[in-house]
Amino acid sequence: MGFEKLRPIVEVVGGKGTPWWEVGTGYVEAAIWVAGCNLRCPQCQNYYVTYDNATDPVTPKEAARMTTWCSRRYDTKGIAISGGEPTLNRRWLIEFFKEARRLSPGKRLHLDSNGTIITREYVDELFEAGCNNIGTEPKVSRVDTYMKITGITDRELAKNYLENSWNIIRYVLENYGGKIYLGVGFAYSREWMTIDEVEEIGERVASIDRDLQVIALDYFPSFRRRSIRRPSVEEMLNVKKKLEDRGLRTVIVQTSIGHFGPSQSSRTY
Repeated sequence: MGFEKLRPIVEVVGGKGTPWWEVGTGYVEAAIWVAGCNLRCPQCQNYYVTYDNATDPVTPKEAARMTTWCSRRYDTKGIAISGGEPTLNRRWLIEFFKEARRLSPGKRLHLDSNGTIITREYVDELFEAGCNNIGTEPKVSRVDTYMKITGITDRELAKNYLENSWNIIRYVLENYGGKIYLGVGFAYSREWMTIDEVEEIGERVASIDRDLQVIALDYFPSFRRRSIRRPSVEEMLNVKKKLEDRGLRTVIVQTSIGHFGPSQSSRTY
């Protein structure tokens, strides 16, 4: 289904936090996107949402009701919220999860975030509100690369964002393991990242948890970076191999012909 303002859509693949084994079995999530972001990624894939300043706003309860209706209509296992960056409006987001939990008890409630401004206390509050699934995207391992991807020109700010997005991964796993399903993602393109940095990312994830779900996205021409070339399937499979060579057991890569799941499953979707 295509994007339509003010209406959630159903996802067959989901996001970086969607449990990989659910994908390929039908609709997995009813998702909604929110406007606004603290990053300025030149290749933003959701720029039409991120920079939407024309659509009428909705309350968190209205958003929860819409996604709940969509989830029931298509019998999805999860409800997701992405953006833009949903964590910018903390009060709105907490109320959204509270209402979604009330309307859909037992449902997987998924936050898709860049992880830059989530504090430990924020994670605690999200969990108490009903969020039991988080996908976060540290994107890279090096500050210089992070600045290229995100459009952040202040090096100190970029460093803080990058380190926070990594630190919050460890906090969630150490304090909510088994309670919050966590997935992480990064965006690969030869335009800004070498295979050496892919290996660094793999090593950093492995130092936290080798079983952590990791998805590598193949960034394609979009927004202000329409000149970049989408990585080939072979490139992305090489990225997958490099991550697995670092000991990671749950690696998924997005390619132009579909997603390749963890090697032990041999699943493509």
